[in-house]
Amino acid sequence: MSDKNLVPILILEDNDVDVEIVRRAFRKDDIQNPLYVAEDGAVALDILNGEKEDRISQPCLILVDINMPRMDGFSFLEAVHSDERLKKNVPFMLTTSRRESDMERAYGLKVAGYLLKDDIGKVSTMLAEYLRTNKWLGHEDAPPVSSLQSGDETPAR
Repeated sequence: MSDKNLVPILILEDNDVDVEIVRRAFRKDDIQNPLYVAEDGAVALDILNGEKEDRISQPCLILVDINMPRMDGFSFLEAVHSDERLKKNVPFMLTTSRRESDMERAYGLKVAGYLLKDDIGKVSTMLAEYLRTNKWLGHEDAPPVSSLQSGDETPAR
């Protein structure tokens, strides 16, 4: 698959160290998809809506942190969920929060999975497999999200 056919990945993360950890894990798992970074939900919406130079093609896979300045992860997910054009993207929560209320709220906003940063290596490996098996991301005939269940990660609901 050529680079132009790879599904882009948008990371919503305000911590540069966490972004670099994700980049390294992706390199280790040979994830070569175009990677975009937004420091908060507002910047991410600008990128998705083409209001930034680095407009991202859609559908894309989105990794969303909860706690960020200006617009947090939940507010971002609410905006995506309420916009018909943005709904075709596949968001995953990527966070340190183990709170049941955060998990329930995220799944209520239609995330494809709730992933913990504690073991980014396992998260990266699971996402690499997801990207390999779901080359048609966003198409009607894509496999169910339940195919994401893997190892010790929090299972998709």
